[in-house]
Amino acid sequence: MNLEKKHKRIIEIVQDKLTCSAHNLDHVFRVYNLCMLIAKYENDVDLEILIPAALLRDIARVEESKDITGEIDHAILGSEIAEDILRKLQFHEEKIEKIKHCIITHRFRTDNEPKTIEAKILFDSDKLDAIGAIGIARTFMLAGQFGQRLTVDEPLKDYLKSNTVENERLKDVSKHTPFIEYEVKFKKIPGKLYTKKAKEIGNKRLELMEEYFNKLKLEIEGAEDV
Repeated sequence: MNLEKKHKRIIEIVQDKLTCSAHNLDHVFRVYNLCMLIAKYENDVDLEILIPAALLRDIARVEESKDITGEIDHAILGSEIAEDILRKLQFHEEKIEKIKHCIITHRFRTDNEPKTIEAKILFDSDKLDAIGAIGIARTFMLAGQFGQRLTVDEPLKDYLKSNTVENERLKDVSKHTPFIEYEVKFKKIPGKLYTKKAKEIGNKRLELMEEYFNKLKLEIEGAEDV
């Protein structure tokens, strides 16, 4: 089976697994496209590693979303599921290990740091799809899916203590809010990115997001400037 057919089979598998509105095949392809864009600005990128990693990175996202204990890390579980898929598709063992590294290190809430250029590109691309106009849209898709409120009365410090585990991974997504996600994640993303091109894109996207959430806060409080 050639690489094109392997990639097609991976897409079929991923499509069956991803049922979350904000982590669906559309998200997979947007991140894939960002990976391809950023790769053009970097040297010695192995697309045989980057492409499967981009397609498989969220394969365990549904399992994490359903877990209210916060124990399941979709990056860790996803790397294990991906390993089995890749082995069945007869990827070389060396490639499998490098793809797994990309998947394990692609998430924001983790201590696992990307070491390879492919892992850094995947991390950056995935984070870019969480901010900007598309990030706003996805945030409210998730809020609707899990029945989140726009805001909560609980202080942020207390919320993080009661509803998160290691690295601020969420226990119960339904108790989260778009504003909390903006404060604990979105605002920090541009400073966490690895590649120059991603940082350029990220800074522009965050400007839009900052303006939006500031305006939304004023409207919720009934204090907008008219």
